[in-house]
Amino acid sequence: MNGNGNGRTAGVTGVNILALRSHNGALILDLLRIAGAAGISRLELAERAGLTPQAVSKITARLRADGLVTEAGYRASTGGKPRTVLRLVPDAGHAVGLHLDRDELTAVLCDLTGAVVAERRTPLSLGAGADAVVEGAAREVEALLTEARARRGAVEAAPLLPVLGVGVALPGPLDHLHGVLHRVTGFPEWDGFPLRAALARRLRMPVVVDKDTNAAALGLAAVAGAHGSFAYLHLGTGLGAGLVIDGKVHRGARTRAGEFGHQVVQLDGPMCECGNRGCVEALCLAAVARGDVEEAARVLGTGVANLVGLLDIELVLLGGRTVEAHPDAFVRGVGFVLDEWARLQGEDPAVPVRVAGGGASGVAEGAAQLLLAPLFGREDG
Repeated sequence: MNGNGNGRTAGVTGVNILALRSHNGALILDLLRIAGAAGISRLELAERAGLTPQAVSKITARLRADGLVTEAGYRASTGGKPRTVLRLVPDAGHAVGLHLDRDELTAVLCDLTGAVVAERRTPLSLGAGADAVVEGAAREVEALLTEARARRGAVEAAPLLPVLGVGVALPGPLDHLHGVLHRVTGFPEWDGFPLRAALARRLRMPVVVDKDTNAAALGLAAVAGAHGSFAYLHLGTGLGAGLVIDGKVHRGARTRAGEFGHQVVQLDGPMCECGNRGCVEALCLAAVARGDVEEAARVLGTGVANLVGLLDIELVLLGGRTVEAHPDAFVRGVGFVLDEWARLQGEDPAVPVRVAGGGASGVAEGAAQLLLAPLFGREDG
């Protein structure tokens, strides 16, 4: 922080991405991202994008002028002079990903490729009140950017850190479009709080807010290569789902899709913090609390089978700290229930179940993608 109380971190600059929002510009930038450090020629870009070489030349000239693309040498041609190869400049832009869990805050700084270049983790209590949480989150973001700038300064004479903004992921339900929280399970005092506006005002940079499960699913779809229609199930201090349908995150008409943990599977079951009885979340967490991981996996599998039957998804990915502590048990238990469900339906094989990549920072990295993915035409943000 620069000490004047306005929340701006010295040496951090904004990035004007309005010029990149065109479909063709995003397509070219995504092809450059996919090509990686090896780069790609303008002719190859034109062929893969279905654009004329002249159009590609104009787009890449603008991207080079913006510092997002640079030349990366030459490649032999089948005829004529060697082709100039272009590549994305990863550190030409960054995004902060912030995961506000019920008891822990994780902050990451990602470059344009989605690679994590800095990370912080600290205890958090969502029950501490909105003002305290916003201030604590802002200070962690500022510290993250200060550390990253210091490391950048070790190799550059006049370092600036171009930042797109902050993506925030936390438990729902919430209004993704307006960045307003609803009745977060277990924390009803957050109902109606304008988190996006409050944090943007404090940090003086763009902020995007989404559910933790949606952010994680977006990260998997945009970076990890998962595609098609899949469900990401996150079991940690709560239970939720991120749904990707035909390659896009499905949020629903009121951005409330994915409240997977609050489907009732036992009418006379234990009371859940949402007010209902016998929710998958309540049953799973109760089984975990008494050390019965196999039962927790079976209950989770029952809920997943309902989801598979309803949406006909292709893949189930499991994540969250509880899954990460017992990955084999959860994959085996959920997979067993899905195998039985598929057998009864006469389907073979069953929908595969795997542990999602990303580890403890997976949700935070997905939160950064709330800002990065639109650059590459991957998501409407």
